Amino acid sequence: MAKIVYSMAGEGRGHATRVRAMVEELSADHRLILYAPGDAHDLLEPAYRDTEVEVRPHSCLRFHYVENRLDPSRTVWESANYLRRVPGLLRRLRRDLERDKPDLVISDFEPALPRAARRVGIPFLSLDHQHFLLVNDLSGLPTALRARAWLWGQAVRLYFSGQVETVVSSFFTAPIRAPWRGRTTPVATLLRPEVLRAERRRDGHLALYLRKFSSPALFAALKACGRTVHIYGLGEKADDGPLRFHAIDQARFLEHLATGDALISTAGNQVVGEALYLGKPVLAMPETDNHEQYINAHFLRQLGVGDWVELAGIKPSDLTGFLGRLDEFRGRSDPTVFNGNPAALAVVRRHLTAPVRPVPVPLLAAP
Repeated sequence: MAKIVYSMAGEGRGHATRVRAMVEELSADHRLILYAPGDAHDLLEPAYRDTEVEVRPHSCLRFHYVENRLDPSRTVWESANYLRRVPGLLRRLRRDLERDKPDLVISDFEPALPRAARRVGIPFLSLDHQHFLLVNDLSGLPTALRARAWLWGQAVRLYFSGQVETVVSSFFTAPIRAPWRGRTTPVATLLRPEVLRAERRRDGHLALYLRKFSSPALFAALKACGRTVHIYGLGEKADDGPLRFHAIDQARFLEHLATGDALISTAGNQVVGEALYLGKPVLAMPETDNHEQYINAHFLRQLGVGDWVELAGIKPSDLTGFLGRLDEFRGRSDPTVFNGNPAALAVVRRHLTAPVRPVPVPLLAAP
């Protein structure tokens, strides 16, 4: 039995959902310690309370929003404040690693634990979605989006370096850039057990997930579409015609997703990938100024299994047009290709059985 220490970002639930998919596959044979901040801790700590999986609270970087928009300058400012706290955080993590003596460290886009692992000579994997901005060839993107992807890719580069392998989980594929070939493994969406077991039906309703914000235009379009819509992310409130507002509940959301005709959602990689695995076309609505989500939306349309539209400007015709193409989207989709669990697990197990090897020279000097 190996010991694995696993850290993750805490913004949204995508990171924690990916981690949970891996933990459920690994925990029967290995001891796992999770460092979970923010939203990730809220999701994982109750799930693993009174089990052999230990969940520890952790500090994290956060995105900041102002008036329904991602605020890049405030996010960068708060990131700088976080980085000022990093030295003390690294000292604590280093003591933890020296005490726990793990065989492997894994990070889902969390920068502190990999740095601590490097300082004590423990090999670590990067397993996330965001590294696609750095390792994938995105030259096919529209010019403005390609420029944004390059800029955010440089930010990803600063998170950490020296991983023994980079695993990128995405519902889409793109070529690996030459400098990263041979040390990067692309995998599809990492799926939690409930998704793998879900009963798929088409009962006529729609599932809708928003992280924080909505718009009057969206509600008008939803009311005009002639279907019941189960809405998550805006809190529980009274029904509004065909609109049903639910509190965040992973199990209930999954039930409505698996038995619905389609998903309408922000363009997060994880929720889109889960919907496509369940055979549900997706209408994505990228969050304003969230360029990662705009790139996800671009690839969703390119795959031909869904489409995207601006949240603030959505019209009833956008929604009815999407619903009129559901058979077309389903006909282009093979749900089996969206399960990345076997490929990701193969990478983790390979590094657990391989002899410890020196950390490779990074592309940039380590912080």
